[in-house]
Amino acid sequence: MSRFAAPIAEQIWDMKYRFKEADGTPIDVTVEDSWRRIARSLASVEKDAKGWEKTFYEALEDFRYLPAGRITSGAGTARSVTLFNCFVMGTVPDSMAGIFDMLKEAALTMQQGGGIGYDFSTIRPKGAHVAGVAADASGPLSFMDVWDAMCRTIMSAGSRRGAMMATMRCDHPDVEQFISAKSDSARLRMFNLSVLVTDPFMEAVKADGSWDLVYDGKIYHTVKARDLWNKIMKATYDYAEPGVIFIDRINKANNLNYIEQIAATNPCGEQPLPPYGACLLGSINLARLVSNPFEADAEIDDAELERLVATAVRMMDNVVDASRFPLPAQQEEAQNKRRIGLGVTGLADALLMKGLQYGTEKAAAQAEAWLHRIARAAYLASVELAKEKGAFPLFDAEKYLASGNMMNMDDDVREAIREHGIRNALLTSIAPTGTISLYAGNVSSGIEPVFAYAYKRKVLQKDGTRTEEEVVDYAVQMWRDKFGDAELPEYFVNAQTLDPQAHVRMQAAAQKWIDSSISKTINCPEDISFEAFKDVYMQAYETGCKGCTTYRPNDVTGSVLSVSEDKPKAPEVVATSAAEPNEPHGDVIYMADPLDRPQALEGQTYKLKWPDSEHAIYLTINDIIVSGHRRPFEVFINSKNMEHYAWTVALTRMISAVFRRGGDVSFVVEELKAVFDPRGGAWVQGKYIPSILAAIGGVIERHLVATGFLEGEGMGLKSDPQAQVVNLDAPRGKACPSCGQFSMMMVEGCMTCSSCGHSKCG
Repeated sequence: MSRFAAPIAEQIWDMKYRFKEADGTPIDVTVEDSWRRIARSLASVEKDAKGWEKTFYEALEDFRYLPAGRITSGAGTARSVTLFNCFVMGTVPDSMAGIFDMLKEAALTMQQGGGIGYDFSTIRPKGAHVAGVAADASGPLSFMDVWDAMCRTIMSAGSRRGAMMATMRCDHPDVEQFISAKSDSARLRMFNLSVLVTDPFMEAVKADGSWDLVYDGKIYHTVKARDLWNKIMKATYDYAEPGVIFIDRINKANNLNYIEQIAATNPCGEQPLPPYGACLLGSINLARLVSNPFEADAEIDDAELERLVATAVRMMDNVVDASRFPLPAQQEEAQNKRRIGLGVTGLADALLMKGLQYGTEKAAAQAEAWLHRIARAAYLASVELAKEKGAFPLFDAEKYLASGNMMNMDDDVREAIREHGIRNALLTSIAPTGTISLYAGNVSSGIEPVFAYAYKRKVLQKDGTRTEEEVVDYAVQMWRDKFGDAELPEYFVNAQTLDPQAHVRMQAAAQKWIDSSISKTINCPEDISFEAFKDVYMQAYETGCKGCTTYRPNDVTGSVLSVSEDKPKAPEVVATSAAEPNEPHGDVIYMADPLDRPQALEGQTYKLKWPDSEHAIYLTINDIIVSGHRRPFEVFINSKNMEHYAWTVALTRMISAVFRRGGDVSFVVEELKAVFDPRGGAWVQGKYIPSILAAIGGVIERHLVATGFLEGEGMGLKSDPQAQVVNLDAPRGKACPSCGQFSMMMVEGCMTCSSCGHSKCG
């Protein structure tokens, strides 16, 4: 009998976590083999390796404790990968040599699969004088473009994806350009962006005061704080970015504020880290721990929870010693502080099993109680490890216990730390768990509400056909198993129907017992007013959250899922799609058969002169008229330069084949414009073009705009006669970039595919 609760769970395990030979031959025959591999690897650093392997296996069994994906896929494989999920890189120096040293470090980290964060506030603003070279600075955003290109290159080389976070202080002179960067759909697509918001800035916003934009002691501009806040809010209202990080609160509450200053987070925001900071992640699966679900005495046993937490802490502490690190500085930082990020998943399902409606005061109180129990057990387990193996090297009892976070901890825990020390400087975090939640039987992710009770998923079979299967939330499936077709109680709510304030209430309740931070998306209705939207962020600030990320479906961000109104059974959710927040979209289903070519076509030929090439490139783009609308049909790319011959022929055939399939082909422009030549680009008509392929993409884009196919430069589809509209009441985004299915969901701040588990956050 399979240990998997749903077919999707086994498929996710096979695709992402199962250990296989290079040719695809499975080494892990069953999921038990995967658990055994992980347990053996993490117990290998123990004196009693065999004994701890058994204990670790029992924690993993039945998906009760879920190490994060990098541990699950990498532990015990002897592969050159890091088991750490998140890194914040070193402080970026304000010098050309220093900046590119940081770029190299980022590339090495991403090559091993680590997600990284950078604070770009340390780079002088655009237009600032650069001494010694008689030039003005290009500003931090120009260097972010270079990082973006590097990330694309690492991904194109076949490496496991690692996402990036870029932060900028709210008082940096280029912050307004940073805020609006994602309005260009082709720019910085490899980054998540967040503004570092300070307490003085929030006070200035509330007082409608002025705000200085400063670099290196020089005031560059003075703006109205409320105007700047409104720009942040309008950008995230329209594009779902940038996020907001309350950086002063993070530093005040940090257990290690006596030896470090934090200015950046990992890509999804749950780990604020110092320069070269590293953290690994894992989750207690609360949905598997509830006894007597849906009964009056449904409960999680405190003793069982505490034992599982203690085992998880020990396993995660061992990862610090068992893992590889991309850089020596990251290893030193990790071993000096031994940070871990133990969180939860399945919280919403566990609340449903107790008959509690997510987002209510009672549900928030229950979540806070569970997380208090987990935090207490984690800290006491780390104290026991300190007795056995020693405290983390930079531990200072008085300074550690004086931090804002530790002042709230239970007195007996504080006394134990004072007497014996503590092994891990920070212990709790709530990370995105989209993929591992699917792997664990489609339990609700992290502390998010149930995203959808059920939805249809198309599965590609070996013979090329697609079958359809229903994916059901774990708690809903338990209800069905127990009560059959009985109507779901009213307390079964999901992300589509919740008020934004309910989301904030849950995040604030959880934050009280999380010493790092939380990755969570606050879903807002499309028709929420701008003023009400701003109130969500102010509520998050006033209730003690360390940051805020929202998602509002609209014509730019796309929708997430459309839900039928019928509720006698678990509502069927038809998987549509949602683009990454910065991407344009088109309401299309791609055609199965190519368009027929008429005898004659109308077209245009363009001359492209690239500075490094002796001969010009000529592009001919021919269009076809369908139902009175003009759309691209084929291209021809020609040049006398024979060095270009092979790739121009290949590009001609490939682009023409795509155009003839119909649908929204605007992605061709996006992909070409995003290609960066490692040898450098060129300035063409006063604009920097990163490669000759990007120049070709720009020519095609101008043609599509001129013929009315695209709305404008950097914008999405205008009119596509071959598009089949699906769900006219909800905007749709693009399909999953990994599997092509319309199953992308915004969960915990990350676009995640429910079909294959692909996540923007890695």
